[in-house]
Amino acid sequence: MITELIEDDHRLIIVKPNKSATWRTNLYALIAVSIPSLGAAIAFTLLGAWPILPFAGAELIGLGAALYYVNWKLEYRQVVTVHAATIKIEKGYFVPKRTWLWRRDDTALNVIDAKNQWEGPALWLHNKESRTTIGEFLNKDEAEELLKRLRAELPVRTYGSERKFTL
Repeated sequence: MITELIEDDHRLIIVKPNKSATWRTNLYALIAVSIPSLGAAIAFTLLGAWPILPFAGAELIGLGAALYYVNWKLEYRQVVTVHAATIKIEKGYFVPKRTWLWRRDDTALNVIDAKNQWEGPALWLHNKESRTTIGEFLNKDEAEELLKRLRAELPVRTYGSERKFTL
């Protein structure tokens, strides 16, 4: 998903993975699964089959952990802030874990063609010293939309068809 905000002196492009459900929706799904599962486990426990209860609890804990992990992974953000003289790239989950601050006239876009018709192009931002990928989790249409938005701000200095390259 791509969100763009335009302020007086800068443009903010926020790139994040698509999310089909919020954490609250995941909790409702977990509760919906827990009620019949624990109900059956408690019923069998009352009939004397007590080993079923710990397994039902472990199953629900595992499901809850998996839902939490996936929800946490989908909180990933890439924020590109384009100022008149600088480009700032931030990557992280809830706060930026990695940040790059480059001069705008030294920064360019690298576009690598898709390997097949279902993939979008791979996009890299780079300057003379380093590079970083952007939007690697986007689908084809979103990657092409991001390419269009970044092309409006930065030159494309490298366009190729190979996935593995060096600068």
